[in-house]
Amino acid sequence: MIQLIELTVNGERHDLAIEPRRLLSDVLRHDLGLTGTHVGCEHGICGACTVLVDGVPARACLMFAAQAEGCEIRTVESLGSGLNDLQRAFSEHHALQCGFCTPGFLMLAEGFLAERPDANEEEIREVVASNLCRCTGYQTIVEAITACAARRRAAR
Repeated sequence: MIQLIELTVNGERHDLAIEPRRLLSDVLRHDLGLTGTHVGCEHGICGACTVLVDGVPARACLMFAAQAEGCEIRTVESLGSGLNDLQRAFSEHHALQCGFCTPGFLMLAEGFLAERPDANEEEIREVVASNLCRCTGYQTIVEAITACAARRRAAR
């Protein structure tokens, strides 16, 4: 059975004919070509597939694409082709190594900082613990997000 859905991804509307069992991560990657959404564990544990759904970080591997109909979805591609302030902070603080987990961390941080712009390092560390990274040990990721938050506060 095929279901017609309308998704808004990174500000662009898409009309899709999909099977109802298709995951959001698969539709983003395979139907829309947005391969920045990485698929790691496929169980919602690693966070590599984190996207923003109506501004809230969500695991795209745990969500059916049909569930996202009517929502605003943002993937890592929404951050732009150049380095935005968060990406720049990740680069400056060496918060990535292999890069596989990076899109998920970027979207997690983007959603968190939008909700909690005055977050301190302890709060950032707690949020970051929800995603897995096997390369960095998290310290540089926490430093990057903390630095970005401070810059955003200073710019307000």
